[in-house]
Amino acid sequence: MPARTYKTILFDLDGTLIDSIELILSSYRHTMTVHRGTVPPDEVWMEGLGTPLRVQFRRFTDDPAEIHAMVETYREFNMANHDAMVSAFPGMEAAVRHLHENGARLGIVTSKNRSGTERGLERVGFQGLFNVLVTADDVERPKPDPEPVLRALELLGSGADETIFVGDSPHDLAAGRRAGVSTAAVRWTPFPHHELEAHRPDWWIERPAQLTELGQT
Repeated sequence: MPARTYKTILFDLDGTLIDSIELILSSYRHTMTVHRGTVPPDEVWMEGLGTPLRVQFRRFTDDPAEIHAMVETYREFNMANHDAMVSAFPGMEAAVRHLHENGARLGIVTSKNRSGTERGLERVGFQGLFNVLVTADDVERPKPDPEPVLRALELLGSGADETIFVGDSPHDLAAGRRAGVSTAAVRWTPFPHHELEAHRPDWWIERPAQLTELGQT
């Protein structure tokens, strides 16, 4: 764990704070069944996990109307099954609450839309703990572009040198690195270790309780 601490801690949402990967994959499978009648292997979705829906579905069509329809199908299924299939990773709520109560500036940087982000945070007990939310609705260029991270820094009034971005995907680490902040990779990621290691995270988080050390003063 770090020999230094951070005033600002940014988090990815899905796969980092909340366990929602099976819901996401189920939503993709359902969408492709409806629109194509065939389902690609989960590896296709895992490769782009952490990027917006429109980016994922652009692999299969260039038609904006069809992409929109696929996004709507995905979201309808996702929201219908959301509460039954989403949970916080054990110990994560307590760790985030500790950081919040000890004065850390906290932000969410996610490729999920705002309504889905807010519902996920409320479902698992994170509401009110984050100072800012930067979602797919708030940026033009999503992760791995640094825009979402830079937007969070702007909203928080934070400098890159006092900030760390915690995520589970190569897209998170790439966005953080390009924005000039420190990065941390969680060990409970669904991505292979070598894919994250290639982005040289500054820290590896073995368990949620270790996160409390990031914001100690």
